[in-house]
Amino acid sequence: MKKLIAEFIGTFWLVLGGCGSAVLAAGFPELGIGFAGVALAFGLTVLTMAYAIGHISGCHLNPAVSIGLWAGGRFDSKELLPYIIAQVLGGLAGATILYLIASDNSAFELGGFAANGFGEHSPGGFGMLAALITEIVMTFTFLIVILGATHSKAPQALAGVAIGLCLTLIHLISIPVTNTSVNPARSTSQAIFVGDWALGQLWLFWVAPIVGAVLAGWVYKYLSPEKA
Repeated sequence: MKKLIAEFIGTFWLVLGGCGSAVLAAGFPELGIGFAGVALAFGLTVLTMAYAIGHISGCHLNPAVSIGLWAGGRFDSKELLPYIIAQVLGGLAGATILYLIASDNSAFELGGFAANGFGEHSPGGFGMLAALITEIVMTFTFLIVILGATHSKAPQALAGVAIGLCLTLIHLISIPVTNTSVNPARSTSQAIFVGDWALGQLWLFWVAPIVGAVLAGWVYKYLSPEKA
């Protein structure tokens, strides 16, 4: 139970910190943080939680990460579904708090609410194929870094730094394409509030990250196998 509570808290922080920076601070007149600031915010949520709850739950914060670790032989299958449920609920809690904060402003409009999308809902107008490729490749790379940084032969004290910086880089690359998911829990949390098109496109932000994560798990298990 402690592991699940930790995953709930961690994913709550990821959504509130990452999506919160996009909704509240990215476009703030003159002082807005922009794409780079949002990318850094997402990286910082993972970096800070890696040291806060990493020793409790492993700090997955992401169904794709849990599935990728399982595919790589690093995570017990019996814990997979409970972790995913805790992550989705944590993301929803984070999105709820963000909505309560953002909506208490007379100028607030729900709009995209930092939801992920493609086509007309892509920040840069990228289509479904570009979104699919981007999410698969970015999640694949994210899991390769996670599996490598947390390997017993890697310097453990720096794992959180490597993973946080990797997520920052991923956002710098892919925010214009899909608003960056690589995390089905993060995508679900925002899509539920936006509804309509966001729920209609949500399938891609489950399928693509899971495909990328599973491929990375298999590849890294071949490159450098390690028991859970």
